[in-house]
Amino acid sequence: MYIKVHVIAESKEEAISEKNEVLYVSVREKAEQGAANRKMLDLLRVRFGLGKRLRIVSGHHAPHKIISVD
Repeated sequence: MYIKVHVIAESKEEAISEKNEVLYVSVREKAEQGAANRKMLDLLRVRFGLGKRLRIVSGHHAPHKIISVD
């Protein structure tokens, strides 16, 4: 399954919301050296289940991403 994600880095609160089939993930980390991506994947693992394998398919360096959930 693929999901569309928009990451909001350097946010005051960590949260996940959904609008028009896109998940908006707010993280406190900066978008430097993959810190925001790692935290986003951690938050999504909690939402989808810790046993799920998540992988960034596209958008490694952009706020809009496509994530594979296995």
